[in-house]
Amino acid sequence: MRIMGVDPGTLVTGFGVIDCEGGKMTLVEYGVIRTSQAMSMPLRLRDIHLRLLEVIERTAPDEFAIESAFYSKNVQSTLKLGHARGVAILAAALREIPTAEYAPREVKQAVTGNGGATKEQVEFMVMRLLGITERQAALDATDAVAIAICHANRMARPQSRGRSWRQFVEENPDRVAGVRKHAGSGRAD
Repeated sequence: MRIMGVDPGTLVTGFGVIDCEGGKMTLVEYGVIRTSQAMSMPLRLRDIHLRLLEVIERTAPDEFAIESAFYSKNVQSTLKLGHARGVAILAAALREIPTAEYAPREVKQAVTGNGGATKEQVEFMVMRLLGITERQAALDATDAVAIAICHANRMARPQSRGRSWRQFVEENPDRVAGVRKHAGSGRAD
């Protein structure tokens, strides 16, 4: 399976593509898309979108993973990040690539074992996990690869999402103290 990870930004957007076969991950390509602050926001967004489409066409990923939005004190920064995320997700959606989103802490936890890791720690682990010996791109690129690695790990070990407490109790009444079944109803109290 081929996974593309994206670390969105309006000035620097990182991307990374990895292959996952039999539990082994291999780097396909990684890099950054830089736009100029002198450009208007619509032109920057167009460039990010078009260049991500080029990467998608060149690498043909099966899955797409992107960092979810985080909320900063600066509302304008948060909105701009949302725009960059939107055009990146649109690139994947136009090519009908399944898309997943991961919080920054979740990505750091998946790659380094520490949800509060620094960018440098993430870069070190990405390089180590994929056998990269020389830094060839900005930290935003290794962050994007980390997002792809996080997605690969989640695909390998799917979490049971959407299970409610009620479902758990119904499936495991003997594991929950004080649960009794109503006669004939199959319902637990």
